[in-house]
Amino acid sequence: MCNNKHLSLEDRLIIEKEISLNKSFKYIGILLNKDCTTISKEIKNHFIVKNSGGYGRVFNNCIYREDCKINSLCNDCHQSRNRLCRYCLKCKDICPRYKEEKCPKLNKPPYVCNGCKNLSRCTLTKHIYEGAYAFNEYKQVLSETRSGVMIDQDEINHLNDILVPLICEQGQSINQVYINNSNSIMHCEKTIYKLVDLGILKVRNIDLPRKVRFRERKKQATVYKVDKHCLEGRTYEDFIKYMDENPDTPLVQMDTVEGRKGGKVLLTIHFVSTSFMLAFIRKHNDAQSVIDIFNQLQSLLGLDKFKELFVIILTDNGSEFSNPSAIEFDMKTGEL
Repeated sequence: MCNNKHLSLEDRLIIEKEISLNKSFKYIGILLNKDCTTISKEIKNHFIVKNSGGYGRVFNNCIYREDCKINSLCNDCHQSRNRLCRYCLKCKDICPRYKEEKCPKLNKPPYVCNGCKNLSRCTLTKHIYEGAYAFNEYKQVLSETRSGVMIDQDEINHLNDILVPLICEQGQSINQVYINNSNSIMHCEKTIYKLVDLGILKVRNIDLPRKVRFRERKKQATVYKVDKHCLEGRTYEDFIKYMDENPDTPLVQMDTVEGRKGGKVLLTIHFVSTSFMLAFIRKHNDAQSVIDIFNQLQSLLGLDKFKELFVIILTDNGSEFSNPSAIEFDMKTGEL
């Protein structure tokens, strides 16, 4: 009989040990009193990708690596005359013949390289399961799923359509609007107040006459996450790949500079090629304030000049940058 408790650190260390001994998922499941699919999902969700070589061999996952005779790809390389380029870490980045090879064993159980007899000699990309790493990643994911406000742009637009006419134009309270439209507003009343406080909606606290008369309570800042899928296609690896394919693309770096916690912040926009930086003061460190600045820049510059200047923007994973689609697309026309 399998229990429903989450895997502990000890469980994960046992999984790491047993798969290194080439034990099956069924065997490990019986050992831990878990279903074999639980073991399979654990490994597929928490393995580490390592681009490392083998014993005495550098990392090279090119399909032609064994028989390639190319050398002198780098004109300034002092070793290029004596060594083939396949022994260099830069080979895959500059060679026009490069074609990635992936190990077919990673597509079937155990989905990782633990226990592979060729591990010490392999120069391909490796998937490694480590119990301690998996447990720390699990705790981080668990913490993120239990905190913050999760809402996407479609829900924001839907709430704005309901709240703005009734609150900003007719002067109704949030409580009144919520009671009369509870079937259309799929959030609790407390969440609506949070979204207003965070500046996510077009309704502001100044539009709530009764609320602005009360002194603001001191409270812990609420994390704002627009969409958990906002990083799909926008990871740092995607950025590196795009820049490798388009090296002449003008790069813009964007960041937030905080002073007093909870106070005003700066949004810095750095144009790397010209070493020119813009800075904008924002009252709150939220996503809507960043969106408002970019809408203003587009209005001032015009769409053509805006698209010419902001081809690719590099940011960190701060919550204020968690709604990239609102920056990338014209909110009026939907044009990219």
